[in-house]
Amino acid sequence: MRYLAIDYGARRTGLAICDRSETIASPLRVLQDRKQLAARIAGIVRDEGVDAVVLGLPLNMDGSEGPQAKSVLAFAEQLRRQISVPIHFQDERLSTFGADEKLRSEAFTPRQRRSRRDAVAAAEILNAFLDAKGGQ
Repeated sequence: MRYLAIDYGARRTGLAICDRSETIASPLRVLQDRKQLAARIAGIVRDEGVDAVVLGLPLNMDGSEGPQAKSVLAFAEQLRRQISVPIHFQDERLSTFGADEKLRSEAFTPRQRRSRRDAVAAAEILNAFLDAKGGQ
């Protein structure tokens, strides 16, 4: 199956996608503009032949849902009205930290790192989902 991961944020939304063999999760792009975000992602789902979406769910460290998680769940409802593929949720705690660690080892300027961070975080989310799925 081909999965699209979404790291939904207040300012930017990162996207990552995997190959059909579910082996490689790659950062796809960062969407800066929140206008028509669900419709734009629906177009990407269609254009990329995505079979399911994985939406990062930012839980608190104790596992509870805070304001950010509620915002993601509200966005998921908007997205459900735009796409017909299943939406899965993946705990995204520490995904941005993991993305920062990966980007720190690359020769990017701080600005370049910021512009890539959300897509790399989406790839972290997708890798965690695929790892958990493989263990089932």
